Amino acid sequence: MPNFAANLSFLYQELPFMARFSAAARDGFRAVEYLFPYDYPAADITARLEDNGLQQVLFNAPPGDWSVGERGLACLAGRQSEFRAGLAQALDYAAALSCPRIHVMAGLLPPGQTRDALQSVYLDNLRWAAAAAAPYGVTLLIEPINLRDIPGYFLNRQDHAHELLQIVGAPNLKVQMDLYHCQIVEGDVSMKLRQYLPTGRVGHIQIASVPARHEPDEGELNYPHLFALLDELGYDGWVGCEYRPRLGALPDATSAGLGWMKP
Repeated sequence: MPNFAANLSFLYQELPFMARFSAAARDGFRAVEYLFPYDYPAADITARLEDNGLQQVLFNAPPGDWSVGERGLACLAGRQSEFRAGLAQALDYAAALSCPRIHVMAGLLPPGQTRDALQSVYLDNLRWAAAAAAPYGVTLLIEPINLRDIPGYFLNRQDHAHELLQIVGAPNLKVQMDLYHCQIVEGDVSMKLRQYLPTGRVGHIQIASVPARHEPDEGELNYPHLFALLDELGYDGWVGCEYRPRLGALPDATSAGLGWMKP
């Protein structure tokens, strides 16, 4: 079985964020990820990690103004200074939390703009960001996201993401391959794993059922098969559990749904 990391932005919804670390540890998780750490002092998060024997394996760089619907800055012309300041903040947190990966969200296409028109800005930002992250030993990730969950998102397909990596040519820039998004946009998930994992350019994997984004024990994807395939292909990285428990925020909703994780 792969190594699973609890996504604390999605799981344990019945608990305050800072209480979710101990809940994840009690359920047997050894690592955590989440969307953003910036509402909390890094020292407080570090204490939760150390107290519970957890590794921090991933979080996102600042995405702009999340509350008004922004979903990243990397593809947006005229926002380069804000993008760079946000990445600097993310790298400071990564150093404090000993986190080796940061997801850099691409952003939404502005009205009337095309992906081709924005790609040069995106590439320039990724080149700068990869160079800035290298002294920290941090790998930056880009993630194809489906257009049902985030309409207008710049990056949607695995082949596009890997094409961008080839153009940038930075060894610390990789793909965050979310199998939920991949199934919705492209399908053929087993063959995508066979195609891309051997390249070494997949830096992190995430999972959820399709279409409901619940525990990976229902829906279109055969996760026991996919977990066995990850083992067969020698994937030794983390698999982030970025799903919404089907019992929602009821007490122990996450814990009650973890039967899928036991071999």
